[in-house]
Amino acid sequence: MHAFEKTTPPEELLKKPIRELGLKLEGSPLERFVSQLYRELERKGVCRFRPLCYLSDEWGCPSGEPIIGIPFYLANPELAQLEKQMDELEDAREIMMYLRHEAGHAFNYAYELYKMPEWRELFGPFRRPYRENYRPVPFSRRYVRHIAGWYAQKHPDEDFAETFAVWLTPRFRWRERYRGWGAMAKLRYVDRMAKKLGRVEPLRSRGDKDVPVEEIETTVADYYREAFEGEKLFVDLPLENDLGDIFKVSKRRKRGVRPAVELLRENHKAVVDKVTYWTGVQRPLVKNMVRSIEAKVGELGLIADVSAEREHLVEVTAYATTLAMNYLTRGNFVQP
Repeated sequence: MHAFEKTTPPEELLKKPIRELGLKLEGSPLERFVSQLYRELERKGVCRFRPLCYLSDEWGCPSGEPIIGIPFYLANPELAQLEKQMDELEDAREIMMYLRHEAGHAFNYAYELYKMPEWRELFGPFRRPYRENYRPVPFSRRYVRHIAGWYAQKHPDEDFAETFAVWLTPRFRWRERYRGWGAMAKLRYVDRMAKKLGRVEPLRSRGDKDVPVEEIETTVADYYREAFEGEKLFVDLPLENDLGDIFKVSKRRKRGVRPAVELLRENHKAVVDKVTYWTGVQRPLVKNMVRSIEAKVGELGLIADVSAEREHLVEVTAYATTLAMNYLTRGNFVQP
């Protein structure tokens, strides 16, 4: 709960049910991103498809519904600042990445491509069980790379959405980037379908919202408290010796040093992002593993050499990556 306890948003904001905050996408900082998505679709020749975007509790496109849910906190500067203090705030680049991805889902549902034999041949069965704990094959050329964690490998539906997002990204030379890859056939399919359906009215232009912001009864404080309490912290990891080797700075030293935990917390999101991207381990697990490392570093009172901070971060990131790969291949961060 460290990050939550350190936040200082107005008390009245924390106590309010989210549905009573009067949050609207129109007129919010999000509006320009949605407009940008529509412009990108237009420039690609997709003229009739404009997925409805609405505020929800998380990013998502309800299964089979051609609409896009966007996290409510992105529509309010105070909530966005709170989210940033929780290490999870998306920047402009990430917001557009997620919008393009969700637009891929919505395009698939709007034209019901997933029902077509060619779609199933390229991406797999749409009704394949959806597993949160998937084990990707890193560096597989059968899939595009977009969202962290080799996300296209999670499910055929995600494979299509990721492929669509790559295809839609402005100035991205996907024909050059994916030349010789198995993923190229999927990209060409998306390109072909977009040209074929670009001026065709969607079979489904509307959809049912899932958890719209107007129906979120929990308070802001409870929303974040539940998020933390619902995550397992890996406090039982035997990290003492390893972390002591990484931060070999005498506690008696007074100059050119600072608490190592400060260095790690300042770079928390960057470390989580990179470990998640390159290992494919789920972000919540990586995030909590890194939090456990931070907690142990603070508990041990380890010191960072200011002149060697880059080396400290490289070693911590390599260490966390090794733990994550252990989890991916063996099911545990540390073997008994």
